[in-house]
Amino acid sequence: MNAAEAQPGMLVRYPRTGTTGVIVKVEKIQGELYAEIDATSLFYRVDQLVLADKGSEKHEVRRKLDFEELKKERDSISGVGFQEAIEHIDQSCEGGG
Repeated sequence: MNAAEAQPGMLVRYPRTGTTGVIVKVEKIQGELYAEIDATSLFYRVDQLVLADKGSEKHEVRRKLDFEELKKERDSISGVGFQEAIEHIDQSCEGGG
């Protein structure tokens, strides 16, 4: 894709990894033109992107942080059962090798 074609809102694909997403913004960085893709929030060189078909679009589902879930996980790790399990290990590595 040439630099003049890259516009925010365009559906593009990065062929090397198959990442597909919509261009969020276009920036010039160290003399090269880059586009930020919404699916990864990463910048890709515009000349490495190709237009994507709407039918081949694969959305990556971004998981929002669930603070209640994180709190439950933290509590289970700091719980009595976990602490007792840690006390009963002897810090040795029994793996084969």
